[in-house]
Amino acid sequence: MTEYERSRTMPALPEPVFDEATGPGRLDTWMPRDLHVRVDDPPAATVHEDRGDTNERALLRTRREQLRMEWGTRDDGRYAGWLQVAGLDGGTSQVTVHLSFFDEDSAPPRETVEQELDESLARLEEQVRLRADSGG
Repeated sequence: MTEYERSRTMPALPEPVFDEATGPGRLDTWMPRDLHVRVDDPPAATVHEDRGDTNERALLRTRREQLRMEWGTRDDGRYAGWLQVAGLDGGTSQVTVHLSFFDEDSAPPRETVEQELDESLARLEEQVRLRADSGG
């Protein structure tokens, strides 16, 4: 099993950060650019990957009371992940994203995953900042 985890501080309280990360139609604004999530009949979802022009049946569960979102492949169980938002002092939050690849052969290169995680969290932070600046 190969695992990756990244965290980033966000300039807002946990609930608005969680809403920005998990809101309908918002996943594509911060996730890796070549991944597109369509929620079908929750928890069922479909993930389209541009690189391979493939669709993957997935599960996506949001637990607002825990400020947690979990996902994974539906058919083969080779991949899973979660996002957790936690409040920090001073009205800020920490977002942690964790990815697990259960099939070592299908895990992307470490450098690629770490770069995509960092870029995704930076896009999410920018979305949170824009929303906070606009009073939303």
